[in-house]
Amino acid sequence: MFAVPVSELLWLAAAIVVGGIVTGILAGLFGVGGGAIIVPVLYEVFRILAVPEEVRMQLCVGTSLAIIVPTSIRSYLAHRAKGAVRDDVLRRWAPPAVIGVALGSAIAAFAPSAVFKLAFVVVATFVAVRFLFAPDTWRLAAQLPGRAVMSLYGFVIGLSSSLMGVGGGSLSTIAQSLHGIPIHNAVATSAGLGVPLTIAGTLGYMLAGLPQQGLMPPLSVGFVSLIGVAVMAPVSSFTAAYGARLAHAWPKRRLEIAFGLFLLAVAVRFVVSLVW
Repeated sequence: MFAVPVSELLWLAAAIVVGGIVTGILAGLFGVGGGAIIVPVLYEVFRILAVPEEVRMQLCVGTSLAIIVPTSIRSYLAHRAKGAVRDDVLRRWAPPAVIGVALGSAIAAFAPSAVFKLAFVVVATFVAVRFLFAPDTWRLAAQLPGRAVMSLYGFVIGLSSSLMGVGGGSLSTIAQSLHGIPIHNAVATSAGLGVPLTIAGTLGYMLAGLPQQGLMPPLSVGFVSLIGVAVMAPVSSFTAAYGARLAHAWPKRRLEIAFGLFLLAVAVRFVVSLVW
């Protein structure tokens, strides 16, 4: 059992609720599932609860994907109601992205925790640099690439989301923006892509963690903590619609800078945990 004082649990629950609020708003605003917020919050929660280091990061990633499922669905429906989703992009990206998620889940069954921390650091730093320094006017091309390159994009987005515990929204939004897709369409389409990614990732991490079930905290299925899902998912799902409304009404530059700085801070935190 994992014995923790009630007062400490209450503070932890409050932190998860706050994280859930921020997660939902970011999901709707940037087309991200919020894993960049959820994973570091859960990492500290599970560290205090003395979850073994060798499975802690995998538990954070799997739980994050499960939490993001309702958030992604709600965000996608909100954006779809505004007619902003690019269904043609979803059809091209979804199959290879799910394959990438499946590979990431398989890696979770045997890879050490450091692999997932390193993946988080690399992807978070890339996304942070994009938010902080790359203007929306940057373009690689005026239109989306052909089928082969699009499939590669989808696979990389799926694999990254599975290793990092995110819905793939940040990477897919960046990829679309660099190929001339208007930001509102890119955000909405990214929210839609997050639905199959998070569902497939949740199932994959549940299965991948079953051989190490004895190291998990109570009420976990594989690498997914049902307690974490029960506390954070309803909050983040509820606030996702508000974020989607903001995406169509507010200038995002100040929030982009804040999000980028947060990602860099989290990347540094995980680098420190890798070294010490």
